[in-house]
Amino acid sequence: MKRTNTFDVVPQSDADEELLRCLLDASAALWNEINYERCEHYADLDGDVWDISEYRGRYGGTLGASTVQQIERKNREAWRSFFALKKKGEANGKPGYWGNVKDGRELRTYIRNTSYSVEWGEYSRLEILVGQDLKDEYGLGYRERLRLEVRGEPNWKEYDKQGRLELFWDEHAQTFRAFQPVTISEDTSRLASPLADETAALDIGANNLVACTTTTGTQLLYEGRDLFERFRETTREIARLQSLLDDGRYSSHRIRSLYRRRTRRRDHAQDTLARDLIERLHAEGVSTVYVGSLTDVLDTHWSVRANEKTHNFWAFHALIKRLACTAEEYGISVEVRSEAWTSQECPQCGSTDRTTRHRDTLTCPCGFEGHADLTASETFLRRQTTVTRPMARPVCLKWDDHDWLESPRSHRPNEEHTNPQVASVGR
Repeated sequence: MKRTNTFDVVPQSDADEELLRCLLDASAALWNEINYERCEHYADLDGDVWDISEYRGRYGGTLGASTVQQIERKNREAWRSFFALKKKGEANGKPGYWGNVKDGRELRTYIRNTSYSVEWGEYSRLEILVGQDLKDEYGLGYRERLRLEVRGEPNWKEYDKQGRLELFWDEHAQTFRAFQPVTISEDTSRLASPLADETAALDIGANNLVACTTTTGTQLLYEGRDLFERFRETTREIARLQSLLDDGRYSSHRIRSLYRRRTRRRDHAQDTLARDLIERLHAEGVSTVYVGSLTDVLDTHWSVRANEKTHNFWAFHALIKRLACTAEEYGISVEVRSEAWTSQECPQCGSTDRTTRHRDTLTCPCGFEGHADLTASETFLRRQTTVTRPMARPVCLKWDDHDWLESPRSHRPNEEHTNPQVASVGR
C-alpha cells in the first residue's frame, strides 16, 4: 500500500543551506532546459518531444547523475500527463517552467530512492546525494552526503520500500519541505482501528467545505468562504494577467506561479481537513462515513458559481479520495450515497418545497430554523441510520493557513436567525 511521509527539512549551518539552495536551483535550471527543448520539439511538426539532449555531463557534477535522471524522468511524466489530458480534451497548457533567472527559480528537486536515507529518532536526519563539484566547493568528503535535520513526526517510520523523494522550498511556510512516498504492508497500513461502531454523514457544500453529523450527537462545520474568496482573488488576478499577454501567448512565469500557489493552498487546506476530520471521527468511535454524491447536487442546484466551487475549488473527487485514503489508515470505511433534497428537507415536518434557505439558515413555515448545511448532514445521516442521541453544540472550524482551529463562535456558526425564539442550531 502506498503512503506518504511529509516533514520539514532544516540545514544545520549557513553553508549547508547555501549548498541545498544551489542544489535546488540547479535542479530548476535543468528542468527548464529540458522543458524548453521539449517545447521546441512540440512546436516543430517534425520534432520528437521524447528526443532530448544528454544533460548528465553538464549537471552531473552539481546534482549527481541519479538526480539528473530523476529530473528528466519527472519532466517526461509531466509531458505524458499533458498528452493524456489533451487526448481527453482536458489539457490546461503544456508543462510549465520552474521560474527563471530574472524572477527567481522555483527551488525543487527529486532524489532517487537509493540516493537518500532517512533516520528516525530523537535527532531525525535526512542525508542526500550531491554532485562531486558541490562536495568539493563546500568541503564534503568523497563518499559524504549532505546531512539535514528533520522536523516532524512521520506516520510511517517503518516501511518496506521508499520512493523518489521530493524536496522543495515552501515559500508560503518559509521552510524546506520533503515528501517521501513509502510502500507499507497490509499488516502495518493502519495507524489505529475503529473504537466503536458509530456512523457519520458529510455534506460537502458550496460555502462550507464539510458539514458533519455523527450518531454520537457531534456536529462539525469546516467553513470555506474565506478560502474560496482567496481562490477567486487569485483566479481574477490570473485572468487580468492573461488579458495583458501579447497575441499568441497563453501564459507567463507569473501566471504559472499563481496557478501553483492557488492549487497548493487549496490542497494543503484539504489535506489538513481530511486528517483533522478523520482523527476527530476516530475519537468519536466512528467506523463508517457516508458522503453525499455530487451528482445529486449539480442536477438540482447547478449554477456557474456553484460549479466553480464544486469542481475548481473544492475539487470534490480529490477531496473524497483524500478522505478515503486517510480513513483507511484508521480502519474507517467511506461510502458515497445519494443525498438528493437533504439541503431542502425540513427535519421537523419533512417538507422540501416550503423551506427557504437564506445564506446559512434554513427555515420552514412549520417553525423550524437551523443551520442549512448542518441540518442537511443530519438529515442525510437519518436516511442511513437511526439517530437517537440529541445533537451537541456544533464545533465550527476555520482555516488559519496552517491548521483548522475551533472558532469561539462554534455554538452558532454563521447563523442569521429570523426567529428570536430559536436558541440552538439545527434543532
